[in-house]
Amino acid sequence: MSYSEPLSHTAIGISISGSQDMEALGLAEEHLRDAMTEVARHLLAMGARLVYGGDLREHGFTELLFELVARYRRDADVGDSRPAIVNYLAWPVHRSMQPEKIQTHSQAVAGLAELHYLDIQGRNIAAEKLEVSTSLPTPEEWSTGLTAMRHVMTKTCDARIILGGKVSEFKGRMPGIAEEALCSIDSGQPLYVLGGFGGCARGIAEELGLVAPLQVQATPWGDRAKFKGLTVNALNNGLDEAENLTLARTVHVDEAVALILRGLLRRFSDPDR
Repeated sequence: MSYSEPLSHTAIGISISGSQDMEALGLAEEHLRDAMTEVARHLLAMGARLVYGGDLREHGFTELLFELVARYRRDADVGDSRPAIVNYLAWPVHRSMQPEKIQTHSQAVAGLAELHYLDIQGRNIAAEKLEVSTSLPTPEEWSTGLTAMRHVMTKTCDARIILGGKVSEFKGRMPGIAEEALCSIDSGQPLYVLGGFGGCARGIAEELGLVAPLQVQATPWGDRAKFKGLTVNALNNGLDEAENLTLARTVHVDEAVALILRGLLRRFSDPDR
């Protein structure tokens, strides 16, 4: 008889980056990292694969995910040897990386993560065929490459969790978390919005009517208006309105984790198991 964890057949996208509201909310960067750590740890324990699009900078969120998997190695199904993390690197991100660094990193995470290097249209490039460029990507190339990566990621994911996120000085046509959230909503995927840590995720929660505006004048960012008029039903995440209100407002990680898992299990658990 085979054994599998409740979420072993799901791939969960995690969208996170630094929030510029942390200080105003009485929080620090460590709170955001702790939140991601606990969410990811519990998802891994339930057998889920984690999907993330980011760079390979030291002490970044990508590195944190790899460390988590090394500690809490996914043991979802008996005989399932798939890596626990699927990490996408957009063309503008990896094109300036030295081949030696890419090779070293690929070897270091072998068995832990599945790395995908994408071209500007979102197609996979083999690591040995990557080309280094000394010219900086243009704004248009950033937008094209990042949007392509986010569409590819959405096709890989079954659901997405968003928290934090810059709303200024971002590359691309809109904040990354906003674009990834819109991709999930447009695809009908479950979306879990943790707005308590501020940033773009809070802005989305504000537009959905889940939290009160942090400022009298809402911080504008590209395509924010696309969230206006959407209701909680657009989240399609297995949680009712009261539960989504709590998830969008809480800064208590245990509470957030419990709600995320509740919604995921309602959406993806097999009633016949």
